[in-house]
Amino acid sequence: MHSTDSTLPIDDPARPRGVMTSGHASPDGLFDDHAMIRRVHRERAVALHGQRALLMQAAHPLAFVGFWGATAAQEPEKAYPRLARTAEAMATAVFGSATDAEAMGRRVRSIHGAISGTLAEDVGPWTAGTRWNADDPELLLWILASLVDSARVTFDRFVRPLRPEERDAFWRDYRVVGELFGLRQSDMPQTIAAFDAYIADMLASDRTEVIPSARAAGRQIVLRPPVPVKFRPVLKVANEITASMLPGKVRKGFGLRWDPARDLGVDVLGVWSRLVLQPLLPTTVAWTPHGSPAPITG
Repeated sequence: MHSTDSTLPIDDPARPRGVMTSGHASPDGLFDDHAMIRRVHRERAVALHGQRALLMQAAHPLAFVGFWGATAAQEPEKAYPRLARTAEAMATAVFGSATDAEAMGRRVRSIHGAISGTLAEDVGPWTAGTRWNADDPELLLWILASLVDSARVTFDRFVRPLRPEERDAFWRDYRVVGELFGLRQSDMPQTIAAFDAYIADMLASDRTEVIPSARAAGRQIVLRPPVPVKFRPVLKVANEITASMLPGKVRKGFGLRWDPARDLGVDVLGVWSRLVLQPLLPTTVAWTPHGSPAPITG
């Protein structure tokens, strides 16, 4: 489908990884515990955004080719360690110390700068021979925006709806993460209204299209991961939730069936989570370990 040039293989274990040096939220991070990005991502329920974000990212043909097309097509079993490293890098950016986050950002920018390729065939609106680079601002922005939009949708559905000023603060925090990964402020929408318009415009354009290889990889890697038999009912529920939260264009592109009965079922689950479950859960259960504040000593 494409050729890739890199000084180091994408999934080589020798690649440096972003790792938090502490198991809790650092008091010396790029963000404090009042920042919206921490307040959203500390919630365990928001982990449900991961599947949606991956499928949204894969709905951009060049983003799919550039960020996980080679792995998905050639060695799909390597996708899971790679995704775990990406999740750890995000946790470092949001909850780690500023020193760890900035070091991780430098490593990620170096990795992206070394990866490029050429399309071997027509992909969406791009013709064969098109050159792509992993640090292309258009691709980086779609990857970032998919994470932001998916986390916001999941938080709204299962924790509580964010107020307009909270959504603006959330995106403002994520613009800091965007800079960490190689975007300039001028590459990103400056307000949440502009961000919403960007998402709508992308979904309405031919720059988002689920190409056959992305559909196959998304269904295999994201929706059918290797899980023990006893956890398959949980995976089925997670897939239903993901399908419910995807834009119609993307859901259809991945061949996910949807109907009013399923929509109602997920809506009921969301109401139960917001009104019944969340008020009862102690933070030790509701929050991720990364999101827990640093213990007070001395």
